[in-house]
Amino acid sequence: MAKMTPQTVDLVAERFRTLGEPMRLRILDVLRQGEQSVGELVDRTGGGQANVSKHLQILLAGGLVTRRKAGTTAFYRLADPTVFQLCDIVCGQVEDQIEIRRKALRRH
Repeated sequence: MAKMTPQTVDLVAERFRTLGEPMRLRILDVLRQGEQSVGELVDRTGGGQANVSKHLQILLAGGLVTRRKAGTTAFYRLADPTVFQLCDIVCGQVEDQIEIRRKALRRH
């Protein structure tokens, strides 16, 4: 990784803060399938409408999703699908760590 400027470090930290919330990760995972309305996101994440809407606003402000309005319905989609490359790397590492811990527990 190249040396980062202080401004870049701040922006990267903000991106990680935006991603560091379980409901936001659930929303992004559902949006991996394509554009969804708020109602569809509520149904598919199991969250309440107010909670999902709050997290969508944070994702929108963070540039991770875009919004399209059709009448009174808002539809959201991923702004940058490459966010899943990072998520997939982290998920793979977490799964590896879980497996290592399971094996260690079996030995004891």
